[in-house]
Amino acid sequence: MSGPDLVCIGRTSVDLYAEQDGSKLEDVQSFRKYVGGSATNIAVGTARLGVRSAMLTRVGDEQMGRFVRKTLAENGVDTSQVRPDPEKLTPYVLLAVRAIDDFPRLFAYGDAADLAIEEEDVDPEFIASSKALLITGTPLSRPGARAASVKAVEAARRGGTQVVFDLDYRPVFWGVAPHEQGGEMFVASEEVTEVYRSALPDCDLVVGTEEEVRIAGGSTDTREALLNIRGLSGATIVLKVGAMGAIVFPGDIPDDVENGVRVPGFPVEVFNSVGAGDAFMSGFLSGWLREEPLEECLRLGNACGAIVVSRHGCSPAMATTEELEYFLALDEKPRRLRDDGWLEHLHRATTRNDPEELRILAVDHRWQLEELADELGVERGRLRELKVLLGRAFRRVAGDDEAAGVLIDDVYGGEALEELTGSGAWISRAVEVAKSRPVEFVGGPNVAATLRAWPEEHVVKCNLYMHPGDDGEIQKVQEERVLQLYDACLVNDRRLLLEVQPAPGTSYDGESVAGLIGRFYEIGVRPEWWKIPPNPDPAVWARIGSVVREHDPYCAGLLVLGQAMEEEKLAESFAAAASEPLCRGFAIGRSIYGEPARRWLAGEMDDEGLMSSVAERYGRMNALWQNRNEQHARQGAAG
Repeated sequence: MSGPDLVCIGRTSVDLYAEQDGSKLEDVQSFRKYVGGSATNIAVGTARLGVRSAMLTRVGDEQMGRFVRKTLAENGVDTSQVRPDPEKLTPYVLLAVRAIDDFPRLFAYGDAADLAIEEEDVDPEFIASSKALLITGTPLSRPGARAASVKAVEAARRGGTQVVFDLDYRPVFWGVAPHEQGGEMFVASEEVTEVYRSALPDCDLVVGTEEEVRIAGGSTDTREALLNIRGLSGATIVLKVGAMGAIVFPGDIPDDVENGVRVPGFPVEVFNSVGAGDAFMSGFLSGWLREEPLEECLRLGNACGAIVVSRHGCSPAMATTEELEYFLALDEKPRRLRDDGWLEHLHRATTRNDPEELRILAVDHRWQLEELADELGVERGRLRELKVLLGRAFRRVAGDDEAAGVLIDDVYGGEALEELTGSGAWISRAVEVAKSRPVEFVGGPNVAATLRAWPEEHVVKCNLYMHPGDDGEIQKVQEERVLQLYDACLVNDRRLLLEVQPAPGTSYDGESVAGLIGRFYEIGVRPEWWKIPPNPDPAVWARIGSVVREHDPYCAGLLVLGQAMEEEKLAESFAAAASEPLCRGFAIGRSIYGEPARRWLAGEMDDEGLMSSVAERYGRMNALWQNRNEQHARQGAAG
């Protein structure tokens, strides 16, 4: 297989973005953590647009370095050239979200890993195998990183790989601006100009803001700087001009720089200008690498920049192909892109990494186990021990199976959650107060504050006892609270698993679940997963699937719940569900652990016996699910 489309060399950091908009950096109370750095943002941004991107850098051999590598991989970036450095730390950048002309940044770099790359980190064959090499300005500020960049450029030239130079001028890295002025974009420096000039002759594409073009061209007059660059390089030059987009000069510099190649930008509200240039570069390169006309490259770049300035953060805000196509197809583009709910849903849906299948051991039961403990005369506190053992039984079967998941609560499952979190397992956590109707939330009515304290990996699960024939007031309250929960998930970047069950004493007909799901979509709730009662009728699953596809084709899937059914009955439901492509797993609990848990609580089974029995039953349920298509075929033949 050929090499990547694009190899990026440059800054790789952890960005800490202020959550209090408008605060001075010294007054910020809390931050959101993202992967950042110009080259890294571009690697992520291009990868999301279908470019086979790779990153060449170093990160610390520590927790934040692992965070960077994991995030890059999750976004489809090749990390084979990302080297962990045991002697240096992954750097941090602290940013406060303020007006675009006053955007404070503090580069907590010191002796950082990303600027410690050396010639030995560069694999010439890897560079030569790629379509393009992206070098950036900041590594040129360090002798070792500069030598590595030069070696990469030489390998590119020998291999016929095109060289892209993102000027990326940050005066603070060159020692010409103090730490406090990390957001400063231009300070004249003959040394910087000389270094930039040395790189220009080998470039095929040069991209920079007006400030960056001036430092590279050695003049505070933009046209004179462009002429100086043209005197050294035949590269296509892209001049980024902020909200107005960019101007491209494929050949001679015209008397009026406004007469270069350009297309109109998109007038949108600017919430966060940091990252806009990297987003523009990502869109532009996605077209340029496909040899699209410059006008189309500009259109893609402008659109990506417009989308990103409406969001918090840099790399996580980068647009995907689906978002870009939707945005460009809009006849009327809203000025406040954050108000376009479908665009934001597209971003959320197309940047997540949901498993294609989920086989969940559900141990989030509370009131059912409380009743069992009371019946057996056992202290309810023992349910905490039970949940720990059930979690360990799950781990025995799950191993590295990406489809294995666990559903648990924090009332009796807090200790089990501690053991499971960070293990790599898919975890969903109950947010509803057990048996509540209308639904109430654990932690109190401010569910956004509750979710804020949860680990990001915990998928929010909410069980709703609902029926199409519910009293109007109950329905109104339930819908209001689910909307509140959904908004809290969006604000806290949490995924949602919504479960619907009939209230005690009621049952569903063949239309009930599809109707309830349709109603939630009508009020604007789009969970990642739906958890649905078992049903042996394929037509019911088809109706549900049709409703979900109509309203949200990006839904991760439907899961079959167990309701303590026997395996034979579950097998029928699994077989029926096999006919619906959106049905992608199960979430089964008491059908698996119910009998062993009773025996353990009664003192008839020891810890090992409980774990072995539950692991065996969970494994059997997995096999039952995996054989559902065969069972479905048998049922069809019998019919």
